[in-house]
Amino acid sequence: MKKNNGSKLKIIPLGGLEQIGMNITVFEYEDSIIVVDCGLAFPEDDMLGIDLVIPDVTYLKENIDKVKGFVITHGHEDHIGALPYILKEVNVPVYATKLTIGLIENKLKEHNLLRTTKRKIIKHGQSINLGAFRIEFIKTNHSIADAAALAIYSPAGIIVHTGDFKVDYTPVFGDVIDLQRFAEIGKKGVLALMCDSTNAERPGFTMSERTVGKTIDGLFAEHQNSRIIIATFASNVDRVQQIINSAYKYGRKVVIEGRSMVNIISIAQELGYINIPENTLIDVEQMKNYTGEQLVLITTGSQGESMAALSRMAAHLHKKISILPGDTVIFSSHPIPGNEKAVSNVINELSAQGANVVFQDVHVSGHACQEEIKLIYSLVKPKYAIPVHGEYRHLKAHAEVAQSLGIPKENIFLMYSGDVMELDEDGAAVTGKVHTGAIMVDGLGVGDVGNIVLRDRQHLSEDGIMVVVLTLEKRTNQLLAGPDIVSRGFVYVRESEDLMGEAREVVEEALDGCLSKNISDWGKIKSTIKDALGDYVWKKTKRRPMILPIIMEA
Repeated sequence: MKKNNGSKLKIIPLGGLEQIGMNITVFEYEDSIIVVDCGLAFPEDDMLGIDLVIPDVTYLKENIDKVKGFVITHGHEDHIGALPYILKEVNVPVYATKLTIGLIENKLKEHNLLRTTKRKIIKHGQSINLGAFRIEFIKTNHSIADAAALAIYSPAGIIVHTGDFKVDYTPVFGDVIDLQRFAEIGKKGVLALMCDSTNAERPGFTMSERTVGKTIDGLFAEHQNSRIIIATFASNVDRVQQIINSAYKYGRKVVIEGRSMVNIISIAQELGYINIPENTLIDVEQMKNYTGEQLVLITTGSQGESMAALSRMAAHLHKKISILPGDTVIFSSHPIPGNEKAVSNVINELSAQGANVVFQDVHVSGHACQEEIKLIYSLVKPKYAIPVHGEYRHLKAHAEVAQSLGIPKENIFLMYSGDVMELDEDGAAVTGKVHTGAIMVDGLGVGDVGNIVLRDRQHLSEDGIMVVVLTLEKRTNQLLAGPDIVSRGFVYVRESEDLMGEAREVVEEALDGCLSKNISDWGKIKSTIKDALGDYVWKKTKRRPMILPIIMEA
């Protein structure tokens, strides 16, 4: 560790504040940068056709010679999902725990990046030196195994970043969160604590993951005569473990359904994070050899996602599994804010097919509630508090908790993505802004759909399109063919022949007007046609379809 020579430490979140998702934070000291997490966000409702959203890392590209590596806290999509896209532009090593690296490698394989990406597995309690920083991984609990908090030692002071965490005294797999280490680091003097805010509005403690196991066991006992289908998050390996334990106890065979679920469970099994008794797992194809009460299906789709396995079953679209009257379907998750409607639609569809749907109390959160947040503050005793991971209201609730523990208001910072915070023992302040943003990924295109394309999609989705095609003679600009009008998503043409006929006359008039004035500029002709047709259609239908004039020359 080099001595502090008067420089300040900079903390720059490039995403992940004001929203759940797209977590990525830069720590910079002189000529060293480390990046904590590199997540994606799922598209908002108005982002038509967008698959996912990744952070804009212009700042990292501009400072590429300083960037020492990505340090990843855990394997959820909102913390690792953007890595394969960002590593193509910022190719630096990736450091994370075993399961997290396993999940990242799976992504790198899909993007052909395994060969070119350096990655290193770090154990809890281990430290790595990157430039001016030393980063220590601390064991925490979360809804995915192998989560870590980070102690970031810099010449300007120690920052503790909790990552996503809860305090689970009875975890299903592995050890309890290393509270002792938090306390030891707290004794050294911590400059700032960056702590998870997701559940900062909720009083009390988050229940242990084991309590869900008890509930699930009870449901297995209660529904011994029906087939059981359980939907949960693919990444919650401990939840899947508990379902498998109950299935084994009640003599049922387990089918795992849904691409992400199959992926993650096979990685977890390979790396020893889940223990599946011999002959418990069977293939979808083998289901026909068993009766309903001998089976349990573990599936994706607990959030009502239209392409996930459960939604496809509910909508009769699943090739191999249909819902049967008398099936018991258990939702082992809470709807993420914004997904409530989709989830309730799937529940309705399942119920309509005669399934018995259970969705109360079969889930606990992976995030700390107020009392656990207070516990971490009491152990770490930071000088400054920087709430992270959550929408503004979560960060604000977190700030109130920190204040109630005696942290002065002026030492609590609610940051926005792009803020540059500079801090050391003598003070902390937001001193500037860097460029940040969201880059949209649609299929294989990264960033080729921007606001203008989205605006067009919005327009098309609301009013449709009319295409006007005509052919003009090369030198004389005589009309040789057309104008023909084709429309999509505007009106059903067969029933609106009059409207389309009149629309065609309007176009002809506009065109004659142009040609009689000897206007030969095609741009001008197109905009005249566009305006005339637009006005006519608006008068007749009060709609504004997109109008696309196409002129060909012969």
